[in-house]
Amino acid sequence: MSDFEAGNVRIGASALFLIAGPCVIESEAHTRRMAEAIQRIAADLRLPFIFKASYDKANRTSAAGFRGPGLVEGTAILRRVAESTGLAVLTDVHQAADCPRAAEAADILQIPAFLCRQTDLLAAAAKTGRAINIKKGQFAAPWDMRYALEKVTGAGNSRVFLTERGTSFGYNNLVVDMRSLAILRQMAPVVFDGTHSVQMPSAAGGKSGGQPEFIPVLTRAAVAAGVDGIFLEVHDDPANAKSDGANALDLKLLRPLLETLLAVHAAAAAHPESSCPAH
Repeated sequence: MSDFEAGNVRIGASALFLIAGPCVIESEAHTRRMAEAIQRIAADLRLPFIFKASYDKANRTSAAGFRGPGLVEGTAILRRVAESTGLAVLTDVHQAADCPRAAEAADILQIPAFLCRQTDLLAAAAKTGRAINIKKGQFAAPWDMRYALEKVTGAGNSRVFLTERGTSFGYNNLVVDMRSLAILRQMAPVVFDGTHSVQMPSAAGGKSGGQPEFIPVLTRAAVAAGVDGIFLEVHDDPANAKSDGANALDLKLLRPLLETLLAVHAAAAAHPESSCPAH
């Protein structure tokens, strides 16, 4: 598969790109503030940037968890943020019926990890014509993701990439097998999710915990391995985030981390024989 455009970002080319933003839309003001803050940092570093936020988090541990503003209000917020900033936008879709409206607001539709085998959802997202990001399920072997990929391409959409976000390791824990990045990248462009990979699912009494101190370790390793992009959930106040705050990267740590990742990327690019094989 070749590289392609998603909004104003090229996916699968030689340049590293960033997907980042809060887990969920908490308010329009907060969403806009986060988009603009990350955009400034990415622009200073000349790093292609896709803004991410979800209008609905349908897979919260507890029914009491904050889900977001919902499809209609959430996609309207995303559309306004995209128009005012000029950024490419990514959002999750959880139901096939949501895909057409979500596609009106987002350049990339993301298939959540738990839903990576849902045939109707994959086909409906593909048929919108938007680029598709499939997150590898915590339960899925990397080589089995070719079947999810084929569900998208079989529906007529070749603009698809894959994201690694860790694999279940016993109860309430994830590990990242770096071999997975090389295996997945033989199929399609690959992104590494540095924040969900340090999540401790459902480990904090009705919500997920996390170990964000390991985000730099894992993202450096993934960039050295040769991934195409990095995914980070970023928040300006993780302790009070309404979703996934326990594994989010604090906004104030974003710039130094990205500076390090770009340096690692440059070093890896100078020795391509040591990186993941191209798709």
